[in-house]
Amino acid sequence: GVFLYNHLQQKVRNAEALAQKYKQQQEALSAQLQVVYEHRSRLERSLQKERGEHKKTKEDFLVYKLEAQEALNKEKQDSMNRYGALSSQHKILKNQHEDVKKQLLDLQLQHNSLKLEHRKTLESHSQKYAQLQQEKDSEVTSLQDTVYKLREESKLLRKAHQEVHSQLLNAQVVKQE
Repeated sequence: GVFLYNHLQQKVRNAEALAQKYKQQQEALSAQLQVVYEHRSRLERSLQKERGEHKKTKEDFLVYKLEAQEALNKEKQDSMNRYGALSSQHKILKNQHEDVKKQLLDLQLQHNSLKLEHRKTLESHSQKYAQLQQEKDSEVTSLQDTVYKLREESKLLRKAHQEVHSQLLNAQVVKQE
């Protein structure tokens, strides 16, 4: 009976030691489980916070994307309007350029025509001038001849006048005597 009692007591002590060991393991596991639960709770809170921030970031991005799209559309419309205005201005300037080119061509043709007419007029005037110069030269020569003849005639008339005057004086002298 003592042996059995000792044996049972030994088993009880072993069972208590084992129970104590299991209790310590359970407490250790419970503490670890508590740490895991707390860590999980923190992770869930962090995940919820991240989801909230992600949702807010996504909403902000959508607002930004919409505003950027509107700004891009407005800029595109402004660019198209500016392009249209510049295009019409370019057409106007191109037409004006064509008109100016045409006017320049007309003026060049007119200038060439006037140059030719001027050359013809100049030649005609040169010919008339040469003819008039020739006529003047011949007239001057003729007048010089006439002047020479008139001088000669004048000399003869003076001589004749002097002779008549001498004869008159001689006649007066003879008459007075």
